Amino acid sequence: MSKQYPFLLRIKKFWKALGPGLITGASDVDPSAITTFSQAGTRFGLTTLWMSIVAWPILAILQEMCARIGIVTGKGLTAVIKTHYPPWILYILIALSCPAFLLNIGADIAALGQVGNLLFPAIPALYCSIGFTVLLFLLILVLPFKKLAAVMKFICLSLLVYVIAPFLYSQNTGFIIHHTFIPSFHFDKEFLLIVTGITGAIISPYLFFWQASSEVDAMAAEDFRKKRSKRNTFLMMRKDILAGAFFAVLLMYFIILTTGTILHNNGAILNIDTIKDAALALKPLAGNMAYVLFSIGIIGTGFLIIPVLSGSISYILTEAFNRKSGFSNTPTEARLFYVIIAIAMCLGIAMNGLGISPVKALLFTTVLYGISAPFLIGIILHVANNKMIMGEFCNNKISNTIGIISLLLMLTTAILLAYFTLVN
Repeated sequence: MSKQYPFLLRIKKFWKALGPGLITGASDVDPSAITTFSQAGTRFGLTTLWMSIVAWPILAILQEMCARIGIVTGKGLTAVIKTHYPPWILYILIALSCPAFLLNIGADIAALGQVGNLLFPAIPALYCSIGFTVLLFLLILVLPFKKLAAVMKFICLSLLVYVIAPFLYSQNTGFIIHHTFIPSFHFDKEFLLIVTGITGAIISPYLFFWQASSEVDAMAAEDFRKKRSKRNTFLMMRKDILAGAFFAVLLMYFIILTTGTILHNNGAILNIDTIKDAALALKPLAGNMAYVLFSIGIIGTGFLIIPVLSGSISYILTEAFNRKSGFSNTPTEARLFYVIIAIAMCLGIAMNGLGISPVKALLFTTVLYGISAPFLIGIILHVANNKMIMGEFCNNKISNTIGIISLLLMLTTAILLAYFTLVN
């Protein structure tokens, strides 16, 4: 078989090597990100398309730093900060992260329910939300880490529907290429709000915690101490990270492309008030297939992000209080870890009864991420350059340069947004 199908064997080997990086990248394009990208495309056309090109190296470098911290220390990001930094940094980290993650979970569960009801109108949205969440929690409880990771990897493939959707409609190739490589920017509140939302959606703080801790989980599922000493450990991790980051920005690119051409050009809708709007608006313009594919993509990414978000909250809290954590442990071995996941999911369902618009909550979450991310990026940069923690595996010049640029860009965007908000 190796002589007859070498290309297929290479693909199989590459797919097998993918893991935490791919899952982190794919989960980064969750319903909140889809909503934000759809708003950007619908309201501003293709003027934000160039941001996907800029986002790839930034996302890859930040993920690589977090993964390297996890592999070198054998601890998650929270545990590292708790061990080596003052307590107030840990408290600020928890205060900035957990509430936003919880709000994100609630909004994502509501979005899943809405889209489930869209595809299966006979089932009320709330029942769809509960059904999806219960199914996810059962999978987390029943499947060991390797199988859970394998399931999540295959869910990633469902998100490729967003690459197909824009080709179901006639496109102007030259116009798309222009906006892909020529940046556009407007200094007004509405545009800065969507740019802050986009940066918060693609550089989401939860990926920092998930990437570091999931690398530790992946190592624990094998022989961590033995694997860490091998030279190819970092090479394989970086390939995984690059693939995952590319997958995330690829989805971002095609969602903006789909809504920025099909919806914006036809003036079908200028504001997406519910998660259904983006999918339903595609139906008369690009046909039933685009509408169904867009909806399936939301369900696929919802199935990824809810375990990632609830797991991130649990990683933070269990590591902060020195309790056993990680999906590589069974529910009996790390009881509190799984209890926190269950509580986070239940609170997410409960939020549906508060009457909060899922789309408004999702957009608020991504803007909050865009504001809080600079603080977390600063911490990660400090940890990744701390020789007492990282030893010979500290950041190189490229990592530091791109990390500092990302920090300054996100900080500048947040400051400009605050300025225009106060002025207006």
